[in-house]
Amino acid sequence: MSAPRDDLRPAPLAGIRVLDLSRILAGPWAGQTLADLGADVVKVERPGAGDDTRSWGPPYLKDADGRDTGESAYFMCANRNKRSVTFDLAQAEGQRLVRELALAADVLLENFKVDGLAQYGLDYASLATAHPRLVYCSITGFGQTGPYAARAGYDFLIQAMGGLMSVTGRADGEEGAGPQKVGVALTDVMTGLYATVAVEAALVERERSGRGQHIDLALLDVQVACLANQASNYLVGGSAPRRMGNAHPNIVPYQDFPTADGDMVLAIGNDAQFARFCAVAGHPEWPADDRFATNPQRVAHRATLIPLLRQATVTRATRDWIAALEPAGVPCGPINRLDDVFADPQVRARGLRLAMPHALGVPVGLVASPVRLSASPVDYRHAPPTLGQHTREVLGEWLGLEEGEVDALRGRGVV
Repeated sequence: MSAPRDDLRPAPLAGIRVLDLSRILAGPWAGQTLADLGADVVKVERPGAGDDTRSWGPPYLKDADGRDTGESAYFMCANRNKRSVTFDLAQAEGQRLVRELALAADVLLENFKVDGLAQYGLDYASLATAHPRLVYCSITGFGQTGPYAARAGYDFLIQAMGGLMSVTGRADGEEGAGPQKVGVALTDVMTGLYATVAVEAALVERERSGRGQHIDLALLDVQVACLANQASNYLVGGSAPRRMGNAHPNIVPYQDFPTADGDMVLAIGNDAQFARFCAVAGHPEWPADDRFATNPQRVAHRATLIPLLRQATVTRATRDWIAALEPAGVPCGPINRLDDVFADPQVRARGLRLAMPHALGVPVGLVASPVRLSASPVDYRHAPPTLGQHTREVLGEWLGLEEGEVDALRGRGVV
């Protein structure tokens, strides 16, 4: 991590209060990103159960004796820098307390079903009347409108419905062909990032208008938007893209290739890089061949060129290829497992593996934020919280409740 500096400014979102009523991944990812940027994020959870992902294990954090603690790795990936409070929303007092917290917040994140919070008086319409500066972000599978609005939406389902699985996986006719989901809940993560951008934009706009607003974010909308060039290929070309394994629809060669001891990736983005690869590979004649001289020609003659490249790449080990191609300016790399990733010298130099002291008395391993701000960097203040760890603290800070008042609430099972 970077060394302390005297010229650092406060975190960008310092002083912003966020009430996080979300669970699973998309909403919590947004909450964690806002928290990393300095916001005071309070996560509201169910007494005795908490966020669904608290039980999504193993693996679990281990205590000093090596025993499972019940704190799941999944939960910890999206809840750093937050404080956890527990309220029973089935009780009127619990609803009242969460409403008071919402009225003290700048931002509210939620991923209940459409109108799911209205029964508690925690929907946008109810809160905005009393707190017009509130930025209220709703994250659902399909959005607040449309024929699917009432449906539940999960990442896997949205990857399928939103087209991502149709372009992911081996091509028809190949062994193992068929639609394939991405190995990470990427739609959830991207939705969390879009939610972060939208919240920050709404906060900036609030400085001009003095009013908050309702943000309607749908996993399906985000997934379709993130089809990027594949969606554009369809809208411009008129043909639905098909699965191509690791190949690229618009660039050749841009995929995995076998080596003498495994596999590597070539990500050749222009004709000059292709010519330099061919020189290293001992085939200077390929760039002079009209079929391969330009990227459009290589795309058109993909079926001819790829087998030729594979015959060449299997002659050397992955490490030898990388050692030869990197000095030549040819983008390439190994296909790393996660143990390789966290051992990689570049990953280590960038400090992407983070250890924070957990409330249970052991360090927890986390992935650092990729956001690098020179004057107001990310601040790691809280490890992922235990369930209800900060209820007393937050009720005192946000609502001014005394110790005895919190004790009484606890005695009645409200918190």
